[in-house]
Amino acid sequence: MERLLVKESPLLLPLNKEKTIYDGFITVQERDFRIRILLPPDHQVKLAKLHCCWQLKQLLRGYVHIVKRRLHHSPDLVSFVLELKTVLEVALKSRTECRSIPPPKYYSQLITEMEDLGWDKLVFIDTEFRTLRLKAEDSSGRQHVVTVKLKPKHPLEAPVCTADLPVPLAMTWTAQSSLTHVHTQFLLLLESLAEFWAVLDEIDQKTWVLEPEKPSRADTMRRIVIGNNVSIKVEVNTRHPNMLPECCLLGADHVVTPLRNKLNSNMHLWNPECSVLQNLRDVLEIEFPSPATHEKSSFSVECGICYSYRLNSDIPDQVCNDSRCGQPFHQACLYEWLRGIPSSRQSFSIVFGECPYCSKPITVKCPPRNPEN
Repeated sequence: MERLLVKESPLLLPLNKEKTIYDGFITVQERDFRIRILLPPDHQVKLAKLHCCWQLKQLLRGYVHIVKRRLHHSPDLVSFVLELKTVLEVALKSRTECRSIPPPKYYSQLITEMEDLGWDKLVFIDTEFRTLRLKAEDSSGRQHVVTVKLKPKHPLEAPVCTADLPVPLAMTWTAQSSLTHVHTQFLLLLESLAEFWAVLDEIDQKTWVLEPEKPSRADTMRRIVIGNNVSIKVEVNTRHPNMLPECCLLGADHVVTPLRNKLNSNMHLWNPECSVLQNLRDVLEIEFPSPATHEKSSFSVECGICYSYRLNSDIPDQVCNDSRCGQPFHQACLYEWLRGIPSSRQSFSIVFGECPYCSKPITVKCPPRNPEN
């Protein structure tokens, strides 16, 4: 065993005759780390104590449980040292400090590009000078941010750019490109989406939007309140925002059916010269409740089963079709309720049963399965 230990770690030596104290260095990736191992009199490795230099402690942070398990199961000291070196190999590879540091030219190039673009455009830069966030304002005064992740060989390699947009952010890049080119292309893309955002801004300002709860600039859908337990989901086209969007009416059949008939019969009246909101009013022959005339709380009706409005970001979208009831439910809640009733039956993905409130017939689709489960 002594020969194997000397062969694997020649700088790790016993300090006493009993060979219960070892002190020295173990070498991993041409780096030496100070270590001391204290063995009990019977030399059982599982009862050994390990003392490390501060560099080794930092490196093993997050791997302590693995080291302890290796210590407990190693048959001898040589095996433990070999396994410890394996853990260190993995830790060294995963450390961010081991990434190559860009040459000085990288930093001087970055400073030059920021001076050309303007430091007032910089919102954030990380401590490694790899990730930047640049702000931009479109012609309507909307504020936007683009995140730029630079490659080590910048500007020879194209950066990775992301932003809160409903379309992909595709950038053209050459070895002569700079952050100014990124910012200019970003502004051009923002202007191409100005009409799309104007449509959604009007909906957000003049109606009660149920979903998404906090719309982002990347969202293309709005679920708009029409009345109690009745709403319309519209999907606005980014390229042709004023054209007729995809529409889906949600609510009890006795309320939704007349609205659906009006939508189908008046579709020819859609005028691309008018706003989407005005067209929806004309085609459906309704006035949408607005912040100026109604409180949103009057439309946020709780689920009749779990007694909450939001359930894992979902809102009640299943409604009893009986006009005297009209109680809303979460799809998941109603499904679980009906599935627990002996009289309920299922045909393919539809469950048939009775409303928990009025006992009238009610149906629900099986909720989509969570891929993580």
